[in-house]
Amino acid sequence: MGVSTSTLRRWAREGLVPVEEDGSWSTRSLHRARIVQRLRLRGRSLAEIAEVTTRSSLALDYLGEVVTGTTEHVSIADVARETGLQVALVRRIAEAFGFSEDAIERMTPTDVELFRHVARALDAGYPLVALLQLARVYGQALGRVADAEVRMFRLYVRDPAVRDGGEPLAAAAELADLAREVRPLADPIIRHVHRRSLDWFIEQDAVSLVEQALDEETLLGLGRLRVAIAFADLAGYTRLTDEQGDEEAVEVVERFVDAVELSLPDDARILKTIGDEVMVIADDLAALVDWAVGFQALHPDEPRPRIGVHHGEVLFRDGDYFGREVNLAARVVARAGGGEVVVTEPVVAAAGAHLRFDPIGAVRLKGFREPTALYLADVAGGR
Repeated sequence: MGVSTSTLRRWAREGLVPVEEDGSWSTRSLHRARIVQRLRLRGRSLAEIAEVTTRSSLALDYLGEVVTGTTEHVSIADVARETGLQVALVRRIAEAFGFSEDAIERMTPTDVELFRHVARALDAGYPLVALLQLARVYGQALGRVADAEVRMFRLYVRDPAVRDGGEPLAAAAELADLAREVRPLADPIIRHVHRRSLDWFIEQDAVSLVEQALDEETLLGLGRLRVAIAFADLAGYTRLTDEQGDEEAVEVVERFVDAVELSLPDDARILKTIGDEVMVIADDLAALVDWAVGFQALHPDEPRPRIGVHHGEVLFRDGDYFGREVNLAARVVARAGGGEVVVTEPVVAAAGAHLRFDPIGAVRLKGFREPTALYLADVAGGR
């Protein structure tokens, strides 16, 4: 807990932390102490916490009702001994997964099993540099999933119950049963979605392997790929937010992102969204620029999308794409107006004859010394 024994005993004497009749400390004691400590770190006084405990001690057991924790801990040295990994390597991998310093110093038997799987992967020949990157991807992605799970439950289950006349502490106690039933469903759902996604990407990679055999120039340096990159956002989104408010603007963005995701070519995917901006990655450049032009034709209403497309060599690291070409693609979209698709020369060279490209000229993009030739893409013969 990071607090002294005397502090824990004082919390127990004041009724903030429950102790068993025989004087022993249980998992319930641990969960309650965690809540008390978090409240103390946020500046809440013991008197305030005591008032809540008096009104509804059950609500403070919300964490214990939902979280399946353990009071059994092992040291990082124990993990290393059980798995055959060096202590320093266990620490490095744990940090990549997102373990806090406290979690690293107080591992659990479940963590031992996790690192057994890690050791098997390394023994099978999986490169350490790749495993560390994958660990960071897992940690960040699943951390975001967990954060969303808790916030969705609060926003759409717990808070509405309070707004409908419930009292926060009573709502927490009543909803613990629902949370306990829903929580175990998360793991099988995530496993299923992951398996489906993994199968799909393996299939895409098989196609890429054949293309490498046909064109050896596609084989680049370690960690490098050649991909098509598109950035898309909504022209006038800031004004829309100011005029119609956050909720209406968010609904517009959600519809926009859904429209992008549902219409993308098979090998393209949304890498991430930042506000109203979407970053798309694809292997098939021609298909991606076809999509961009077609997407604009199908979305004539305000606020209209604007799209920038580029193609180049990038560095793939920790599940993300980095490098000059990514930065350039992000600058290209800023030169487009609502309803427009702006592209670079590599895109023009790969596109089909059914599209036309009107030169905009050599434009100096922010952050780049040399001007970049840009083109406005549209259907040949106009619309």
